[in-house]
Amino acid sequence: MVRRQTQGLLFFAILLIFLAGCSSKTMVESDLHIKGAPDWVNEGTQMLKDKNGRLFHGVGSATPMGDESLQKSTADDRARAELARILNSYLTVASNDYSTSASSGGEVVHEQSVTREIENLSRVNLTGSKIIGRWRDKKSGDIYSIAELDMKHMKQTLELAEQMSPSLRAFLNQESDSIFDRLAGDKP
Repeated sequence: MVRRQTQGLLFFAILLIFLAGCSSKTMVESDLHIKGAPDWVNEGTQMLKDKNGRLFHGVGSATPMGDESLQKSTADDRARAELARILNSYLTVASNDYSTSASSGGEVVHEQSVTREIENLSRVNLTGSKIIGRWRDKKSGDIYSIAELDMKHMKQTLELAEQMSPSLRAFLNQESDSIFDRLAGDKP
């Protein structure tokens, strides 16, 4: 009886975490409206699906610092930090989906192990990110950078992750696109 109640509470807690993850849109609606800026500056950090695939975009900026190289580097670092934030949100939802799926199938899931594997995957994937553009606002002197991570790269990383449990790897290979589409709002 106690075990059944504990399982019920665990399932309820996982469900609440999952719903919280789904309720928060990862895509950011921008209110910058900077005239003459590229669309990506005004759209901000987001997940998007377009002709190039499923992409994670992180946008960062830096105000003038007297050293243009340092300013660019700061904007790049902030773009990568935004990319890490959005990737972490995605992977949190993916791990919650996995935990729910595995436990409903009768499989015992060790939450700490899954969390550790997801954190490692996040770190490894960020090494595959790249700065794909910069823009300077002539009026303010601010520099904006955009970092990108392609879902294809993330899947390739999955294949190379030696310490990942086979069931988590299989789940992510099978469900990663549908989780992405759900979080990105399935916008073409």
